[in-house]
Amino acid sequence: MTQPEEGPDPRVTVVVITRNRKDELLRTLGLLAQLPERPPVIVVDNASTDGTAGAVRAVQARHPQITLLSPGRNTGAVGRNLAVRQVGTPYVAFCDDDSWWAPGSLRGAADRLDAHPRLAGVVARIVVEPEGTEDPVVAELRNSPVPGPDWLPGPALGSFLAAATCLRVSAFRAAGGFEPRLWLGGEEELLATDLAVRGWWLSFAEQLTVHHAPSLVRDATGRRVDGLRNTLWYTWLRRPLPAALRRTWYLARTVPRDAASARAFTRAAAALPWVLANRRPVPATVEERLVTLERAQRRSTARRYVG
Repeated sequence: MTQPEEGPDPRVTVVVITRNRKDELLRTLGLLAQLPERPPVIVVDNASTDGTAGAVRAVQARHPQITLLSPGRNTGAVGRNLAVRQVGTPYVAFCDDDSWWAPGSLRGAADRLDAHPRLAGVVARIVVEPEGTEDPVVAELRNSPVPGPDWLPGPALGSFLAAATCLRVSAFRAAGGFEPRLWLGGEEELLATDLAVRGWWLSFAEQLTVHHAPSLVRDATGRRVDGLRNTLWYTWLRRPLPAALRRTWYLARTVPRDAASARAFTRAAAALPWVLANRRPVPATVEERLVTLERAQRRSTARRYVG
């Protein structure tokens, strides 16, 4: 049932994963606390060493809707799985410690999920701060080539960006959440495909907004290695053999020819026994969507293995 346009909204919990970005996190928590929806917020501190946990506890005194989880190790994206176990609302919105949802967008996401029972998640428009410009990936979401049913409230998507997505908790749990082995870096692709196999849909929502102020505290090369490794794992875990061979060959020809790419391919190959043991190629109906998405991604200027 659609909630009133003003006042707290009990349908969405926000989950934030963080590591050694205390200042960015505190800014994000302050902005989330000001949202009219007044969402409960779960922070997963991935073993920060900069005093993050203590700073969050201090904020909790003023904002008791914040819960802190400290797993004691860097869980990467799997921290979101830990948080969703604690979620008591029907929907969960993810954001990073350097991003936050705009006022009213959580309510809008919940309204769409309420209205469409087979919709697993909605992806918001991303605005990069402080410039206030759209992230280049938004154009690709807006013009997604993935075919979808007429009832979708926006363009159908083949994958999602976790930091700008609100998901149905029951669908997330049924699909198993994020694969722990992938850890972090393009981890959404596998989950999105597993949702599709189960009959769920993802949609872009033009009217919803997430702000992103990219942190300077990041390991771009490490993220590239993990992202390329994860792409290769995903490809061989879910794509039929011809598609897996085609995509692997394309990546081998187009990624930078450097030590980082070599590490990614080596690490991907080292896990071949695990990949083969867990390989479940998607049915033809889902593969048709993935082929369409793959063609569009090859033309993308926003998705590059650089850094």
